[in-house]
Amino acid sequence: MTTPVAAYAAPAPKAPLERTTIERRAVGEHDVLIDIKYAGICHSDIHQAREGWGEAIFPMVPGHEIAGVVAEVGSGVTKYKVGDRVGVGCMVDSCRECDNCKAGLEQYCTGGGMVGTYNAVGKDGEPTYGGYSQKIVVDENYVVRIPDGLSLDVAAPLLCAGITLYSPLKQWGAGPGKKVAILGMGGLGHMGVKIAHALGAEVTVLSQSLRKKDDGLRLGADHYYATSDPKTFEELAGHFDLIVSTVSAPLDFNAYLSLLKVGGALVNVGAPEEPISLNLFSVIGGRKTLAGSMIGGIAETQEMLDFCAEHGFGAEIELIRADQINEAYERVLSSDVRYRFVIDTATI
Repeated sequence: MTTPVAAYAAPAPKAPLERTTIERRAVGEHDVLIDIKYAGICHSDIHQAREGWGEAIFPMVPGHEIAGVVAEVGSGVTKYKVGDRVGVGCMVDSCRECDNCKAGLEQYCTGGGMVGTYNAVGKDGEPTYGGYSQKIVVDENYVVRIPDGLSLDVAAPLLCAGITLYSPLKQWGAGPGKKVAILGMGGLGHMGVKIAHALGAEVTVLSQSLRKKDDGLRLGADHYYATSDPKTFEELAGHFDLIVSTVSAPLDFNAYLSLLKVGGALVNVGAPEEPISLNLFSVIGGRKTLAGSMIGGIAETQEMLDFCAEHGFGAEIELIRADQINEAYERVLSSDVRYRFVIDTATI
């Protein structure tokens, strides 16, 4: 039997979110029912609620940074028990049979694609609804454990912002002796600074202005430069082993590629709605890589949570009530948040 659950949904593209009721499926044999305590607001929630990335499914309940407590488990569940502190990120299922799924890269599932936590259709043919709600039912294989060292509110954004930065930083070898730049000092970028610093890299923030410099240095950056200053590109030419771009607006990629050493990589985790232009000599001239990365697999997400707990940090958050979601969206778009809005779902 389905369960009615209070939630906040966008009834149509670009429409303000409003309180509503959704149905959650009955708890199946391998399912976990989670009482959601906190849900982060990711910029991708806004892209999708406003159809910036193409046609979407409405009504839409966004939210893929979910932290809560297990309230019920199915008869076949072995990984979790009632009372466990858990999280759910950007996906709630995948084919489980393709090479990528078997390799722990479920986010790159080729057997039909991963099933998004919201704005997707599950294997039951029903739309998925995300974390701006009071409860969610998820297969245990797509749930992660939140370590005791992390409070649930600051852990919630790690389920997208944290893993989105952890995965490329690990993949491209951020660590001692490596010069790493984090491009953009927002919800994603601030986690990149913390994680790259904890991995032992020399960390530079590249931001439009020096407005957040004190924060950047406090969070672990060694250097901080304004990209609005042309001297930055002169001074840092050929400097970095790795740049991770968190920016979701079109950039002059030729300029940023010039900041890489020979063999360096510029990895994009921000996803602009518009195409970019690129002079291929910007990569040919220094055996450089222009790459992308999308979240992480379930095992890597667990690894990231354990890493953050071990190093004693979560996200920098501003806790809001559910009736402040629409205001929060506008503030995200104007870069007026330090650094992640998190909804207290008890207020739904």
